[in-house]
Amino acid sequence: MTSEELNIAFEKAVNSINEHTEPFPADFLLRLYSYYKVATNNKEQPSSRSPLINAFKTNAIFQTRGMDSDEAKQLYVDAVKHYFLYRK
Repeated sequence: MTSEELNIAFEKAVNSINEHTEPFPADFLLRLYSYYKVATNNKEQPSSRSPLINAFKTNAIFQTRGMDSDEAKQLYVDAVKHYFLYRK
């Protein structure tokens, strides 16, 4: 997959998550959160009002250390495809 194709697939996956109205499992959302942060090179610290949520988010980000942007995009796309394929 070319870089342009990966970017398109990533944007489609992000849009499908944002447009989905049913709740997602928390562990799935944390995985997507960490992939998204790496994929978009977002270095901001989690800013939830809940220290517990911030801790979970920080742990999720920690687990993606050493991952590059393209790898994170591909993992995000793969996770979204897998979720919508097997969720039921």
